[in-house]
Amino acid sequence: MPCSHRRAATCAAFLLLLAAGASQAQTAPASAASTSEPARAGSTAAADPVDLQDIRNFSRVYELVRQAYVEKVDNKTLMKAAITGMLAGLDPHSEYLDKEGLQQLSEDTSGQYSGLGIEVLQVDGGLKIVSPIDDTPAARAGIRSGDSIVKINGKLVDPQNVNEMFQQLRGKPGSRITLTIMHEGSDKLIDMPLVRELISVSSVRLRELEPGYAYIRISQFQDDTAADLQKKLGELIAKNGPQKGAVLDLRNNPGGLLTAAVGVSDDFLDSGVIVTTRGRLPDANMSFSARPGDQLDGAPMIVLTNHGTASAAEIVSGALKDNHRALTMGQRSFGKGVVQTVLPLDADHAVKITTARYYTPNGTSIQAEGIKPDIALADLAVSQADHPPVLISSEADLPNHLANEKASVSTDIDDDGSAADAKLATSDYALAQALNVLKGMALRMPATRQP
Repeated sequence: MPCSHRRAATCAAFLLLLAAGASQAQTAPASAASTSEPARAGSTAAADPVDLQDIRNFSRVYELVRQAYVEKVDNKTLMKAAITGMLAGLDPHSEYLDKEGLQQLSEDTSGQYSGLGIEVLQVDGGLKIVSPIDDTPAARAGIRSGDSIVKINGKLVDPQNVNEMFQQLRGKPGSRITLTIMHEGSDKLIDMPLVRELISVSSVRLRELEPGYAYIRISQFQDDTAADLQKKLGELIAKNGPQKGAVLDLRNNPGGLLTAAVGVSDDFLDSGVIVTTRGRLPDANMSFSARPGDQLDGAPMIVLTNHGTASAAEIVSGALKDNHRALTMGQRSFGKGVVQTVLPLDADHAVKITTARYYTPNGTSIQAEGIKPDIALADLAVSQADHPPVLISSEADLPNHLANEKASVSTDIDDDGSAADAKLATSDYALAQALNVLKGMALRMPATRQP
């Protein structure tokens, strides 16, 4: 989800926001994206004139709907429906934005809005969950990536009312809503009563998994993500010292702003291309490169991905993977490799339209294919095996054993780290595996580079 764009209503999860004319990691005004449009439109019209018969057919259908539809429909509603349908017929991410849609777009970009905390995509006339946002009503209720919203407040979601139903997901803080959910791979309907909240999403969370190994969780890419990462990672290093390695968790990250994705990638790269975009308009052709300065100073990295890793999150994954800066682990990513630009029509209306494809540093398009991980991990949950008590587990348990002359009095020989590993593995199998691989990578680092 790229550049000076905001993620939009129905695909708030995956928008690549592109600001035409931007360079490096800077965001140009949204209006800049439309600067070359008039000239191009003229040349396109000359090459492919509109067929008069098509215009007549449109007018006839318009009049037939006005005259014969079972309920009276005003002209404004019909025109909006015509524009909406034209854009929806292009791809799942292009759409017409009215004042309310623009407001939602702004809320998504800033990371603050009133709702449930889910990223939703319209698929085949229904609503599909891309991912829940961490620590929101949806996440706490158990909604998962891939779930389908079958009903809202008891009303069935169908192609005729899907836009209206989508709007109901947001509302005043404290207001109640009931979603009927079907988990992916299940045929059981689950009613989930939820209360809307003011969602203020901090997109970056950091902690140490154990001394010297950082865990970086980015839940989405918004205006302040890159700056927030720099600040929090700098504070962690200042407090705990240089890190031996880091896990960057982008699982179920629906994306966001291109500038944020470029900024985050740049935080871990000293050089190299981050992403390129190519489209029909000259302003849609851009290349973003890293500047010197790796916050981790070359310490090894693992990037965790899954099927909910989309758009801007895929840009970061691809940049670190192709530049050999990090190993990717998990499952194939979502595969949204196109860029949307918001083109304003007036103060209260705009068109969000797909204007370019993006390519990873190796020149690969991930559209509809995603990024294949370097190390594949099944989506598993593990449990600790039961073991009968063991009377003798080491030399120290044998009678009359010789003491270790250099042993510390406070040493607990049973504290070998396996208990902590079991705790992490049972709570998050993929993260535990990533940490183990990361430790192996850190051991291979030259002694001069180790903290």
